[in-house]
Amino acid sequence: MAQVLAKTHIDLGDVIQNIVTEDDEPVDNLFSAKQQRLLARTLYSSWTPQPSEDQPRKRRKFLADVNVGVFFSLHERPLVPDFFLSLDVQPHKDWHQKAHRSYFVWEFGKVPEVVIEIVSNRKGGELAGKLKDYARMGVNYYVVHDPDKLLSKDLLRVYEIGFGKRYRLREDHQLPELGLRLKLWKGVFEDEEDTWLRWCDAAGKLIPTGEERARRAEAEVRKLRAKIEGRQRKSQKQR
Repeated sequence: MAQVLAKTHIDLGDVIQNIVTEDDEPVDNLFSAKQQRLLARTLYSSWTPQPSEDQPRKRRKFLADVNVGVFFSLHERPLVPDFFLSLDVQPHKDWHQKAHRSYFVWEFGKVPEVVIEIVSNRKGGELAGKLKDYARMGVNYYVVHDPDKLLSKDLLRVYEIGFGKRYRLREDHQLPELGLRLKLWKGVFEDEEDTWLRWCDAAGKLIPTGEERARRAEAEVRKLRAKIEGRQRKSQKQR
């Protein structure tokens, strides 16, 4: 990248300053906004990436975020996925600087492993232009969640990159390189009951949100307390 910039006499700093990294326009509907939060919060609350082959004992960092521009090239408009997951990266310490406020591929050194798009209308090109763009970028897994079946009969499509940067559908909805799987789950999130897209581990076990973990812990405490109190009452009767 540096050699290309030198040959064309482009000042990277000037280019970055002229790039629009955010437009501040709210465009998501209520369901999509909650769904995005569910995907990101669950990973940060309850997921540990499987270790890398190079450093098997080191905990891997990851970046999971929503509605952040992914810039693949200086001269192309960014893609703004509803959700993305990128392993072994973290935001720059000075992330308020414009050069670090978005996901610039040349800064992070890699594209995200996973991109998820949530279909809210027929204009987004999730099964057309965006599918081709993410494949060209080399994103390993491209997921399309179509809750209202606006684009096809499928509520969920999971694509995996293959030979020649072409996507193929995974019927099992697994992301094997990450030890993750996606599933549609009917339940309550943030006080709203619906069918939500959820993360599972490789065995298909649901990865809990932070709130679900807290409720389970509270239930275990109540169960243990009731057990202790039952033993105490039994002991008192025997006396």
